[in-house]
Amino acid sequence: MSAFIAARARPSLAERLADLAVEALIDEADLSPKPALVDRRGSGAHRDLDLKLMHASARALWPAFHAMAEAGGDAELGHPLRETIGRLGREGEAQMLAVTGGVNTHRGAIWALGLLVTAAALEPLQATPQQVSLRAARLARLEDRQRPAQAPSHGERVRQRYGVRGAREEARCGFPGALQHGLPQLRRSRAAGFDENHAQLDALLAIMAQLADTCVLHRAGLEGLASMQHGARAVLQAGGSATLAGRRCLKALEHDLLALNASPGGAADLLAATLFLDRLEPMLGAPIGSL
Repeated sequence: MSAFIAARARPSLAERLADLAVEALIDEADLSPKPALVDRRGSGAHRDLDLKLMHASARALWPAFHAMAEAGGDAELGHPLRETIGRLGREGEAQMLAVTGGVNTHRGAIWALGLLVTAAALEPLQATPQQVSLRAARLARLEDRQRPAQAPSHGERVRQRYGVRGAREEARCGFPGALQHGLPQLRRSRAAGFDENHAQLDALLAIMAQLADTCVLHRAGLEGLASMQHGARAVLQAGGSATLAGRRCLKALEHDLLALNASPGGAADLLAATLFLDRLEPMLGAPIGSL
């Protein structure tokens, strides 16, 4: 049961979608043991982040996600909506930075989950992961003509340097990291009888095994990216995080990433998107007020 919905018997669709987005962020942060990422054990490769800050940041984004969902429910897919959610995303980022003291905790997640929340609100009766991801991709491909000029982000500089697909391109392609890798692995691991914690870890590893994570590239270059991808594949090939052999490989992966100061933040954002998509259709299939 979420603590974020308004205290009344029948929460709105926008409230429920905002709840789902925040819950996905908190569950991603809590998931342990994640290699070199903030989790219940500690701060991973980060010196300016901890679990308490990640929780505070996620909660601070509820109003932005709620406003994006409301915008999606009241509009058609087109440039005006794209520009509205761009503005709301920037306002959400400002609120995040105010809460975190200027630390970038969830900038990538605002982009990914903001698009998905809006896409879900546009047509809530068509809420399969594929349908929502396709609408989000169509929205992401539209130009935000109101976006202010700003210096390139770390992710944009990395994308240009290495010729990889960054967060914007991932969205414009329909979130293949989540849809083609994270979500199928999550469901395969559940079907194999693994508990939810291990199933989510395996989903994260499936994303890491193929993603050109710009966070890792920024911190550790191609060596770090190769270490992340090869190490994640090794865990899955050993049977996954629930097996003894898989846990040994996971420990080795974390050791290597920490030595390189490489943290797979892009993969973590896509895991949050995976969790959102996984839970969306069952949530929307339930009568409003049943949560």
